[in-house]
Amino acid sequence: MIDPLLLTATRIGTFVAARPLTNATGFFFEREGRLWLVTSRHVFIDEPSKHFPDRIVLEIHADAGDLARSIDFSVPLYRDGRAVWRQGRDAGGDIDVATVEIERAALPAGTLLRAFTPAHLQRDPKGVPAGQPVLILGFPLGFHDTLHHLPVVRQAVVASAFGMRFQGQGIFLTDGRTHRGTSGAPVVMRATAPAVRRASLPWKLLGVHSARMDLATRDRQQDESLGLNMAWYADILMTLTDPAAGPLPRG
Repeated sequence: MIDPLLLTATRIGTFVAARPLTNATGFFFEREGRLWLVTSRHVFIDEPSKHFPDRIVLEIHADAGDLARSIDFSVPLYRDGRAVWRQGRDAGGDIDVATVEIERAALPAGTLLRAFTPAHLQRDPKGVPAGQPVLILGFPLGFHDTLHHLPVVRQAVVASAFGMRFQGQGIFLTDGRTHRGTSGAPVVMRATAPAVRRASLPWKLLGVHSARMDLATRDRQQDESLGLNMAWYADILMTLTDPAAGPLPRG
Protein backbone atom coordinates (compact mmCIF):
# COMPACT_ATOMS: atom_id res chain seq x y z
CA MET A 1 0.00 0.00 0.00
CA ILE A 2 3.01 2.31 0.28
CA ASP A 3 5.94 2.99 -2.03
CA PRO A 4 8.57 0.33 -1.20
CA LEU A 5 11.19 3.06 -1.40
CA LEU A 6 10.10 4.19 2.06
CA LEU A 7 11.04 0.77 3.46
CA THR A 8 14.66 1.01 2.30
CA ALA A 9 15.64 3.62 4.89
CA THR A 10 15.98 3.22 8.64
CA ARG A 11 16.54 5.60 11.51
CA ILE A 12 19.87 5.15 13.28
CA GLY A 13 20.62 6.04 16.86
CA THR A 14 24.24 5.98 18.03
CA PHE A 15 25.16 4.98 21.57
CA VAL A 16 28.00 4.48 23.99
CA ALA A 17 26.68 1.63 26.12
CA ALA A 18 23.22 2.92 27.17
CA ARG A 19 23.99 6.61 26.57
CA PRO A 20 22.42 8.04 23.40
CA LEU A 21 24.58 10.28 21.22
CA THR A 22 23.16 11.23 17.81
CA ASN A 23 20.55 10.36 15.19
CA ALA A 24 21.25 9.62 11.54
CA THR A 25 19.88 7.82 8.50
CA GLY A 26 20.85 4.52 6.93
CA PHE A 27 19.52 2.27 4.19
CA PHE A 28 19.70 -1.38 3.21
CA PHE A 29 21.72 -2.92 0.40
CA GLU A 30 21.60 -6.59 -0.55
CA ARG A 31 24.25 -8.47 -2.50
CA GLU A 32 24.52 -12.20 -3.09
CA GLY A 33 22.17 -12.97 -0.24
CA ARG A 34 23.96 -10.81 2.30
CA LEU A 35 22.28 -7.76 3.85
CA TRP A 36 24.19 -4.57 4.61
CA LEU A 37 23.38 -1.31 6.34
CA VAL A 38 24.79 1.72 4.54
CA THR A 39 25.34 5.12 6.14
CA SER A 40 27.91 7.88 6.42
CA ARG A 41 31.26 6.91 7.89
CA HIS A 42 31.07 9.82 10.35
CA VAL A 43 27.99 8.19 11.92
CA PHE A 44 30.23 5.36 13.16
CA ILE A 45 33.26 7.45 14.05
CA ASP A 46 34.17 11.12 13.74
CA GLU A 47 37.48 12.13 15.24
CA PRO A 48 37.09 15.94 14.91
CA SER A 49 33.88 15.98 16.94
CA LYS A 50 35.09 13.20 19.30
CA HIS A 51 32.17 11.02 18.28
CA PHE A 52 33.00 7.43 19.21
CA PRO A 53 29.87 5.27 19.58
CA ASP A 54 30.27 1.57 20.31
CA ARG A 55 26.90 0.48 18.92
CA ILE A 56 23.98 1.66 16.81
CA VAL A 57 20.27 0.99 17.12
CA LEU A 58 18.04 0.65 14.06
CA GLU A 59 14.28 1.11 14.04
CA ILE A 60 12.96 -1.94 12.18
CA HIS A 61 9.41 -2.76 11.14
CA ALA A 62 8.52 -5.97 12.96
CA ASP A 63 5.17 -6.86 11.38
CA ALA A 64 4.41 -6.69 7.65
CA GLY A 65 0.72 -6.37 8.45
CA ASP A 66 1.08 -3.49 10.92
CA LEU A 67 3.54 -0.67 10.22
CA ALA A 68 2.93 0.74 13.68
CA ARG A 69 4.84 -2.18 15.19
CA SER A 70 8.60 -1.80 15.30
CA ILE A 71 11.59 -2.95 17.31
CA ASP A 72 14.91 -1.40 18.23
CA PHE A 73 17.59 -3.58 16.68
CA SER A 74 21.04 -3.14 18.23
CA VAL A 75 24.18 -3.59 16.12
CA PRO A 76 27.62 -3.57 17.82
CA LEU A 77 30.32 -1.60 16.03
CA TYR A 78 33.22 -3.48 17.61
CA ARG A 79 34.03 -7.11 18.23
CA ASP A 80 37.02 -8.09 20.35
CA GLY A 81 38.17 -4.49 20.19
CA ARG A 82 38.11 -4.32 16.38
CA ALA A 83 35.71 -2.31 14.23
CA VAL A 84 33.28 -4.50 12.31
CA TRP A 85 32.26 -1.95 9.69
CA ARG A 86 33.85 -1.39 6.31
CA GLN A 87 34.94 1.95 4.94
CA GLY A 88 37.00 2.95 1.95
CA ARG A 89 39.58 5.31 0.54
CA ASP A 90 40.36 6.45 -2.94
CA ALA A 91 42.81 8.82 -4.61
CA GLY A 92 41.03 11.77 -2.99
CA GLY A 93 41.29 10.39 0.56
CA ASP A 94 38.74 8.97 2.98
CA ILE A 95 35.24 8.28 1.67
CA ASP A 96 32.40 9.25 3.98
CA VAL A 97 30.48 6.01 3.44
CA ALA A 98 30.50 2.93 5.65
CA THR A 99 28.75 -0.42 5.65
CA VAL A 100 28.10 -3.01 8.33
CA GLU A 101 26.62 -6.43 7.69
CA ILE A 102 23.26 -7.24 9.28
CA GLU A 103 22.79 -10.81 10.45
CA ARG A 104 19.52 -11.91 8.89
CA ALA A 105 19.07 -14.72 11.40
CA ALA A 106 18.97 -12.15 14.21
CA LEU A 107 16.06 -10.22 12.65
CA PRO A 108 12.51 -11.01 13.81
CA ALA A 109 10.55 -13.41 11.62
CA GLY A 110 8.05 -10.72 10.58
CA THR A 111 10.64 -8.09 9.66
CA LEU A 112 9.58 -5.78 6.84
CA LEU A 113 12.28 -3.94 4.90
CA ARG A 114 13.41 -3.42 1.33
CA ALA A 115 16.96 -3.30 0.03
CA PHE A 116 18.70 -1.85 -3.00
CA THR A 117 20.87 -4.23 -5.01
CA PRO A 118 23.72 -3.78 -7.52
CA ALA A 119 21.04 -3.65 -10.24
CA HIS A 120 19.81 -0.36 -8.76
CA LEU A 121 23.14 1.42 -9.22
CA GLN A 122 23.24 4.03 -11.98
CA ARG A 123 25.96 2.84 -14.35
CA ASP A 124 25.59 5.38 -17.15
CA PRO A 125 26.34 8.98 -16.11
CA LYS A 126 24.71 10.25 -19.29
CA GLY A 127 21.39 9.17 -17.83
CA VAL A 128 21.70 11.81 -15.11
CA PRO A 129 21.75 15.27 -16.69
CA ALA A 130 22.46 18.47 -14.80
CA GLY A 131 19.34 19.50 -12.92
CA GLN A 132 18.04 15.93 -12.70
CA PRO A 133 15.36 15.77 -9.97
CA VAL A 134 16.30 13.41 -7.13
CA LEU A 135 14.87 12.42 -3.77
CA ILE A 136 16.73 12.26 -0.46
CA LEU A 137 14.84 10.21 2.09
CA GLY A 138 15.77 10.17 5.72
CA PHE A 139 15.21 11.47 9.22
CA PRO A 140 16.11 15.18 9.37
CA LEU A 141 16.71 16.18 12.99
CA GLY A 142 15.22 12.78 13.80
CA PHE A 143 11.84 13.89 12.40
CA HIS A 144 9.68 11.17 10.82
CA ASP A 145 6.29 9.46 10.95
CA THR A 146 6.56 8.26 14.54
CA LEU A 147 3.39 6.15 14.24
CA HIS A 148 4.38 4.19 11.13
CA HIS A 149 8.16 4.57 11.55
CA LEU A 150 8.72 5.87 8.04
CA PRO A 151 11.18 8.48 6.74
CA VAL A 152 10.33 11.76 5.08
CA VAL A 153 11.33 12.61 1.53
CA ARG A 154 13.04 15.83 0.43
CA GLN A 155 13.34 17.01 -3.16
CA ALA A 156 16.62 18.11 -4.68
CA VAL A 157 18.35 18.32 -8.06
CA VAL A 158 21.76 17.18 -9.23
CA ALA A 159 23.89 20.33 -9.08
CA SER A 160 27.19 19.18 -10.61
CA ALA A 161 28.30 17.07 -13.56
CA PHE A 162 27.21 13.55 -12.60
CA GLY A 163 29.94 11.00 -13.21
CA MET A 164 32.72 13.51 -12.59
CA ARG A 165 34.53 13.77 -9.27
CA PHE A 166 33.67 17.19 -7.90
CA GLN A 167 36.89 18.95 -6.85
CA GLY A 168 38.70 15.62 -7.21
CA GLN A 169 36.60 13.77 -4.62
CA GLY A 170 34.23 10.87 -5.23
CA ILE A 171 31.21 13.11 -4.80
CA PHE A 172 28.59 14.99 -6.75
CA LEU A 173 26.49 17.88 -5.50
CA THR A 174 22.77 18.19 -4.91
CA ASP A 175 20.80 21.37 -4.47
CA GLY A 176 18.14 20.89 -1.82
CA ARG A 177 17.26 21.56 1.79
CA THR A 178 18.74 19.08 4.26
CA HIS A 179 19.39 18.93 7.99
CA ARG A 180 21.42 17.07 10.56
CA GLY A 181 20.15 13.52 10.87
CA THR A 182 20.00 13.06 7.10
CA SER A 183 23.61 11.84 6.94
CA GLY A 184 23.67 8.43 5.28
CA ALA A 185 20.44 8.90 3.34
CA PRO A 186 20.04 7.39 -0.15
CA VAL A 187 19.91 9.78 -3.08
CA VAL A 188 17.63 8.28 -5.74
CA MET A 189 15.85 9.03 -8.97
CA ARG A 190 12.88 7.35 -10.59
CA ALA A 191 13.93 4.58 -12.99
CA THR A 192 13.27 5.19 -16.68
CA ALA A 193 14.23 1.88 -18.29
CA PRO A 194 11.07 -0.19 -18.90
CA ALA A 195 12.42 -3.32 -17.20
CA VAL A 196 13.40 -1.39 -14.07
CA ARG A 197 10.15 0.59 -14.01
CA ARG A 198 8.29 -2.72 -13.78
CA ALA A 199 10.47 -3.94 -10.92
CA SER A 200 9.20 -3.99 -7.36
CA LEU A 201 11.60 -1.19 -6.42
CA PRO A 202 11.58 1.09 -9.51
CA TRP A 203 14.31 3.50 -8.43
CA LYS A 204 17.97 4.10 -9.26
CA LEU A 205 20.45 4.61 -6.44
CA LEU A 206 22.78 7.50 -7.28
CA GLY A 207 24.57 8.30 -4.06
CA VAL A 208 24.84 8.49 -0.29
CA HIS A 209 24.10 11.89 1.21
CA SER A 210 26.93 13.06 3.46
CA ALA A 211 26.58 16.67 4.59
CA ARG A 212 25.83 20.21 3.55
CA MET A 213 28.56 22.07 1.68
CA ASP A 214 29.42 25.67 2.41
CA LEU A 215 32.19 28.16 1.78
CA ALA A 216 34.56 28.74 4.68
CA THR A 217 35.18 32.22 3.27
CA ARG A 218 31.48 33.14 3.18
CA ASP A 219 30.59 36.39 4.92
CA ARG A 220 28.15 35.17 7.56
CA GLN A 221 26.52 38.60 7.73
CA GLN A 222 26.06 39.28 4.02
CA ASP A 223 26.01 35.91 2.27
CA GLU A 224 23.46 33.14 2.65
CA SER A 225 24.49 29.50 2.86
CA LEU A 226 25.02 27.87 -0.53
CA GLY A 227 22.27 25.33 0.10
CA LEU A 228 24.33 22.60 -1.59
CA ASN A 229 24.99 19.07 -0.36
CA MET A 230 27.66 16.44 -0.91
CA ALA A 231 26.68 12.94 -2.02
CA TRP A 232 29.19 10.13 -2.48
CA TYR A 233 28.76 8.03 -5.60
CA ALA A 234 26.91 4.83 -4.74
CA ASP A 235 29.23 2.61 -6.78
CA ILE A 236 31.58 2.56 -3.74
CA LEU A 237 29.12 -0.02 -2.36
CA MET A 238 30.48 -2.58 -4.80
CA THR A 239 33.79 -2.35 -2.92
CA LEU A 240 32.32 -2.09 0.56
CA THR A 241 30.07 -5.14 0.13
CA ASP A 242 32.46 -7.36 -1.85
CA PRO A 243 31.85 -10.92 -0.56
CA ALA A 244 35.42 -11.88 -1.44
CA ALA A 245 36.90 -9.16 0.75
CA GLY A 246 37.63 -9.63 4.41
CA PRO A 247 37.06 -6.81 6.88
CA LEU A 248 38.38 -3.66 5.26
CA PRO A 249 40.69 -1.67 7.54
CA ARG A 250 39.24 1.52 8.90
CA GLY A 251 41.11 4.78 9.35
